[in-house]
Amino acid sequence: MSSKKPNPLAAKPGTQGIDPRGPRFGATLTLITLTVELILLLANPGALSASNSVFQNLFTPAGLLLAYITVIFAIGAFAGISKHPYGAIFKAAVRPRLSAPEELEDPKPPTFAQLIGFIISLAGLVFAVLGITTGAVIAVAFAFVAAFLNSVFGYCLGCQIYVLLVRAGIVGRGGASA
Repeated sequence: MSSKKPNPLAAKPGTQGIDPRGPRFGATLTLITLTVELILLLANPGALSASNSVFQNLFTPAGLLLAYITVIFAIGAFAGISKHPYGAIFKAAVRPRLSAPEELEDPKPPTFAQLIGFIISLAGLVFAVLGITTGAVIAVAFAFVAAFLNSVFGYCLGCQIYVLLVRAGIVGRGGASA
């Protein structure tokens, strides 16, 4: 009898799974961009101003980087984790240098995590273009914490929320079992 608990994020037999190291690699790149974003927001809090137009705030370094981050999350959320640009980098540059993964992961939880990242970064972008720097910093900090947990500890907060929602019967009734 095995004492190992089943992984609720593992792909079901016969289904297409993803290498779980790919999303962690993507989280590392996301963590780097979010770190730069926080530095931009905190180093010059006056760059975003409610007295500026939306376009003036958007076309600041902080606004443009946050727009980029939001688009990256949108691709992962709406095109699927398998189409994520960071996943393509992982497949081309990193994956060939690694051994095969021990098990594959269901792509639904990381895709759901991308949706959460999209919503949070979109909120930060809206705050940024409206010149509400504090709101942008808080939104980016939430995304930063989630990316940090995934990158450093392999703990995908959005994936865990997905599993909880599946167990509650709110999402994924035909999807991943938990």
